[in-house]
Order: sequence, then C-alpha cells, then structure tokens
Amino acid sequence: MTLVDSIIVKRLDTVEYLPTLAAMREFTSQRGEDTADELWLLEHPPVYTLGQGAEHRPPANGIPLVKADRGGDITYHGPGQLVVYTLIDLARRGIKVKQFVTLLEQAVIDLLDGRGERRPGAPGVYVDGAKIAALGIRVRQGRAYHGLSLNVDMDLSPFSAIDPCGYPGLAVTQTRYIGINEDLWRVGERLAALLVEKIEHA
Repeated sequence: MTLVDSIIVKRLDTVEYLPTLAAMREFTSQRGEDTADELWLLEHPPVYTLGQGAEHRPPANGIPLVKADRGGDITYHGPGQLVVYTLIDLARRGIKVKQFVTLLEQAVIDLLDGRGERRPGAPGVYVDGAKIAALGIRVRQGRAYHGLSLNVDMDLSPFSAIDPCGYPGLAVTQTRYIGINEDLWRVGERLAALLVEKIEHA
C-alpha cells in the first residue's frame, strides 16, 4: 500500500472548533502530491457553525456562532456528536464532488443498517424524516476538507434554536434513539472503516 492509497484515521477526542478549522486549512494548503489522506474523528464543545453565504443571528442561548468555509447553512456541534473531517485528495483519487457527497451519505446509511435515507436536494442522512447526519465540505484545488457530523448520544435541544441546515422546523434525531447503543468512539471506528472502504474503492 502506498501513501496515495492509504488513509490515516486519527482520533482527536474533544477539540475546539476554530483551531481545528485552522488545522484543516493548513493541512490542505501544505499537502503535497504524496501526502496521505486523513480522517479526523472528534467531537466539539457546543458551537453553531455557518456555511458559506449563510446568515443567522446568534441564538439567545449563549452558544457561540462562528463562520466556516464549508458548504451548507447553519448547524450545531456539541458533545455526543461524532464529527468526521475528511481530508481527502479527490482529484488524485478521481472522485467527483457529487460522488464524494453520495459516498459519505452511503457510509452513514450502511452504518445505520439501511434505516437511513437521503432527501432530494437536502444533503445528509434522515431517519423517518428527522435528520441524523449533516454534511458540509469544501474542495480546494481538488482536495476536500470538512466532512460530516453524526448525532450519537447528545443533548439535541440546541437544534431547536436554529433552522437546522436552513430548514425551518426540521426534526433531528440520533443513533441512541434508533437502538444503536454503542458509544461515540465505537460508532466512529465503524463509520471510519466504512468510509475508508468506500473511498479506496471509489
């Protein structure tokens, strides 16, 4: 296996959002032709993030609101939510952006044993109409960063202060509610394995 083929999976535990965003940008801007792709598994302290072009007033609950350079609208990150940042050289692997989004969604659907589904025009994964996983990526010179978040076992109430992903009244759910009782990092290990398999065979 070469560096080009291999994907390094890193568990970062609980890390602040803005330093992690800076680290992703730095990794992406400094990587070379032979830099191995990486998946970062982590959770963030409570924070709302705004995608490119999205506008939202800070909610009145004291949770910070920061701007990100990913696609998508507003979402919430907090303890008990698995975040997977996908630092993947799409151009090197010959993966198109829409194909990559579909691949990320399918990995979550597979993790959920087929209980998740897509919604046309609304990236992410849903269970019985409620959003369980959100996607937002940025591609710079063919290299992707940002990724996906999966609600595992968390306080979902901060979502009620926003229109999740720009959709008023969108319900949210989590893996614990659908009978997946594994902890965050076990879910992360299984999702990372699915992502590696799908990326390497795309």
